[in-house]
Amino acid sequence: MRSALPGGPHSIGSPHLRVAGVSKRFGAMLAVDAVDLAIDRGEFVTLLGDSGCGKTTLLRMIAGFATPDGGRIWRGDTDVTHAPSASRRMGFVFQSYALFPTKTAAQNIGFAPRMAGRPRREVAQRVAELAAIVEIDRLLDRYPHELSGGQQQRVALARALAAEPEILLLDEPMSALDARIRAKLRTELRGLVDRLGMTALYVTHDQEEALALSDRVAVMRAGRIEQVGSPGEIYHRPRSRFVAEFIGTSNLLRGTVEAAGLSIHGALWPIGMTGARPGDRLDVLVRPEHLRLAAAGAPGGMSGVITGSTFLGAARRLTVRCDDGLELIVEEASTASAMPSGRVSIVADYAHVVPLAPEAAA
Repeated sequence: MRSALPGGPHSIGSPHLRVAGVSKRFGAMLAVDAVDLAIDRGEFVTLLGDSGCGKTTLLRMIAGFATPDGGRIWRGDTDVTHAPSASRRMGFVFQSYALFPTKTAAQNIGFAPRMAGRPRREVAQRVAELAAIVEIDRLLDRYPHELSGGQQQRVALARALAAEPEILLLDEPMSALDARIRAKLRTELRGLVDRLGMTALYVTHDQEEALALSDRVAVMRAGRIEQVGSPGEIYHRPRSRFVAEFIGTSNLLRGTVEAAGLSIHGALWPIGMTGARPGDRLDVLVRPEHLRLAAAGAPGGMSGVITGSTFLGAARRLTVRCDDGLELIVEEASTASAMPSGRVSIVADYAHVVPLAPEAAA
């Protein structure tokens, strides 16, 4: 097995993978719209978005399976925009795994080095090493139809690694697996990528998967990247209403800026709003875990009644209908005291109220 590559998320030098102004049209539809993205050596970055947002098209252009209509793609200092996919030093794991149905697991894994003319003994050693790493060494004689979904995913990953790529590209490789297996495999995948020192670009529509796996997440919408940041930045400091709604559970409120703070649904929150002037209307995000129940009439609270409760194991999620009809979601520990009856106040942790940039007109 090759040694780990040098560097990591904080390595110095040019990005390991960079796309600049990359665009792609299918007829009248602009699938990818002038996307810029730079990934450092050893980083694990995820493209996150709904179906049809352009994330798979972008990944396929990086891999060389589709040609950009504009823009450039670099691997390190090498322009690979028009290079054949086989010469890009990138491994690709498909959503469907795309295993050869008439070949065994061993033959699937060994396909790339065999096609590269490697000696038979070297190919066999490579297959054995990778099979041990992804824990399928006892399944090498089986055909794809004899393997479970999780086992097929491991074979597909080993096959992608067999060509010794510098960069690993993965297109929703766990979307067909059940939740329990998916959670286990994503932990193993991240551990494997870290152990090999690889750079990875992963595509998914699953926000939990993106937040759990990634050093950074790029949220895509309508062919563009809305925001790039660490999972914590994306969750706690979204830049737009779209990102705030797409990631996690959101309470989105609109208030009016006053000299003393933000007037919002009958309450005055003493928070500063950089760049805002009295009279401005402002949207803000408050996550459910940053709201709490208080006695009716609490200062800065919004009055209402509890209309629903959902037990989530470690947490309890409450729905509160405020006097003006606004519904808020409050999350508290499931071991908290019994829910109060009658009227309550909802109080925000002001340090975690996030102002949102206005949405651009459609």
